[in-house]
Amino acid sequence: MPSMNTNERADIGVFGGSGFYSLIENAREVAIETPYGAPSDRLALGEIAGKRVAFLPRHGKDHRLPPHTINYRANLYAMKMLGVTRIIAPTACGSLKTEVKPGSMVVADQVVDRTNGRRDTFYDGPITTHVSFADPYCPTLRPIAVDALKAMGVETHERGTIVVIQGPRFSTRAESRWFQSQGWEVINMTQYPECYLARELEMCYVNISLITDYDVGLEGMSPVSHHDVIEVFNKNNARVRTAISKIVERIDLGSACACHHALEGSRA
Repeated sequence: MPSMNTNERADIGVFGGSGFYSLIENAREVAIETPYGAPSDRLALGEIAGKRVAFLPRHGKDHRLPPHTINYRANLYAMKMLGVTRIIAPTACGSLKTEVKPGSMVVADQVVDRTNGRRDTFYDGPITTHVSFADPYCPTLRPIAVDALKAMGVETHERGTIVVIQGPRFSTRAESRWFQSQGWEVINMTQYPECYLARELEMCYVNISLITDYDVGLEGMSPVSHHDVIEVFNKNNARVRTAISKIVERIDLGSACACHHALEGSRA
């Protein structure tokens, strides 16, 4: 893998919307050049609860990057170059089940990829590398996130499957009903390949899905609009920011995790 080229350091990375900049104390912005091109924007570096944190808006500060055009490899590799070992990744998501209500949060444990054409590996050869992805989300960070959300009194679903669609369009009713029929809970446009690339870089990765709406496949649901999604997400930004702070507080940077050894046995 290419060598690092920055002296800046961070321990924990956060992907999210521009509303999260206020999370970080004494933040300073840095531009990072990666072997995979430019990240979505400059990264904000600072501290939360005494820990070094890097923040990057995955769509760019002004939300200029649709989900299918995000340079996921550059975003993840920029975090790796900073020394980040753990990623917290909140996302706006739709619900595929009536019991997963808008305003609640899901700490996902599985993902289904329905995207196409995205650059989703750092290993294009000449040595073939097969990384296990049976359990996509970090077993160490997930319970920390669940406990933090419940301590806040947030309606929390301890597990759930995210189906990731290509975007930028939303699903048809038929597609949505199909996803629902599979028993999946959440629908989103950015979790893949973000979560997998973190695994290839041996970083712990946890998702917090903020449910903004019911998807159209549920009986009687009106079509969702981007405006509706952003409105609900912005209304809950404060809760998500608080949740991230509490998760960071609870993370033990000295603890071991299987995610940090993901490449062991990945080559013949």
